Amino acid sequence: MPGRLEGSVAVITGAGRNIGRAAAALFVAEGARVAAVDMDEGRGAAVVAQLNAARPDSAVLIVADVSREADVRRMVEEAVDAFGRIDILINNVAISDNKTIRDCTLEEFEQTVAVTMTSQFLTCKWVAEQMIVQDEGGVMINVGSTSGFSGRNRAIAYTAAKGGVANLMRSIAVQLAPYGIRVNSVVPNKIGSPVGKDEFDPSRPVGNLAGRAGSPEEVAATMLFLATDDSSFIIGENIFVDGGHTAMTH
Repeated sequence: MPGRLEGSVAVITGAGRNIGRAAAALFVAEGARVAAVDMDEGRGAAVVAQLNAARPDSAVLIVADVSREADVRRMVEEAVDAFGRIDILINNVAISDNKTIRDCTLEEFEQTVAVTMTSQFLTCKWVAEQMIVQDEGGVMINVGSTSGFSGRNRAIAYTAAKGGVANLMRSIAVQLAPYGIRVNSVVPNKIGSPVGKDEFDPSRPVGNLAGRAGSPEEVAATMLFLATDDSSFIIGENIFVDGGHTAMTH
């Protein structure tokens, strides 16, 4: 029985760890071919090797810094060279400052915004151009954060960037809908390892209605739903995958 994404090509940024890695594995299992994008060549190559072991010739690695426009344009070219098209984009890259306004430097602020939010502007912009040329629509899924919907006592640039991601996505959705491109975001809270870290700490406190930490696979499952026609009437939405955290804190 064919997978739900059979014949589709997905570009997944930050595919070397956590949510990106889980999404890549699930999408390949569902029949997609994946351009796995990561700045860390070793980490990305390990993921691609696992994907191709599970399903031969299903994945390629693209090493890129998606906060840089030249890298993003090359990313699109390499994905198309490898698989001929792009049907799905998942924007998963982010870094966090974990600082207060008194401690965060301008350089740290600008870097966090560039990697976390500007990267989504760039990837959506240039992947959209490819999708429009294909003239068959497409799907974009951006990764937000509950930190973009409330203040925090130890992050200033990250909360600003993720807040921007929420409305950036809405405007992109409005502007690309005429081309048949659906754009949405998933909004996790404390899923897997913290932003920028490889290790999951089971003792990390979580506050939600589920009473446990969420898994990257649970976010990936929501991405799969958003990537298929099951969600064809969902456009421009921030889908919270947070175990009820937002319901109990807002």
